[in-house]
Amino acid sequence: MFIQVFQGQVSDAARMRTQFDKWVTEVAPGSVGWLGSTAGVTDDGRFIALARFESEEAAQQNSDRPEQSAWWDETASVFTGEPTFQNSTTVDNDLAGDPGTAGFVQVMQGRSSDPDRVRELMASDSTDWRDYRPEILGTVSIGHDDGAWTMAIYFTTEEAAREGERKEPPPELATMMKELDSLSLGEQVFFDLRTPWLDAPR
Repeated sequence: MFIQVFQGQVSDAARMRTQFDKWVTEVAPGSVGWLGSTAGVTDDGRFIALARFESEEAAQQNSDRPEQSAWWDETASVFTGEPTFQNSTTVDNDLAGDPGTAGFVQVMQGRSSDPDRVRELMASDSTDWRDYRPEILGTVSIGHDDGAWTMAIYFTTEEAAREGERKEPPPELATMMKELDSLSLGEQVFFDLRTPWLDAPR
């Protein structure tokens, strides 16, 4: 899988939503290898999107379409500055339910001193997440250059997510989280998408 993460400050959340809906209805039907997308705008106007494709080649073919270029020319004007793009084929999915039904999505971004060790820890996690945090429908972890990463967590509702945050983790998970914290560089950034835009091919 290939994922493109793009983000930036926007001047009008409603207009950005209109543009995204336009892409789904007018551009997506002819897209190449598009698997779905997660996007939204935070309360303070920060936009972020995770667009999933079958491969990097498919994503590039889609970018080269004139319909895509025309859509982006309109959409770019909604940003107040230059949006940033990050591409990755380092993607890990963990699906406990159907993320497409999520009522709340939290996207986190940060940097790690040892991304390989982070992936190893995450892959070896033996926590029964369905029992411990049943409100989590799934996660998508994306690795970028220089140890940077993006993670999207899909929740049933924000209320359930906040309640789950207050739970004490099992001992093994607490130990793993402590090591993950030790590998973290700098502050993490959070995007709370209270009205997530979840789209997939129809």
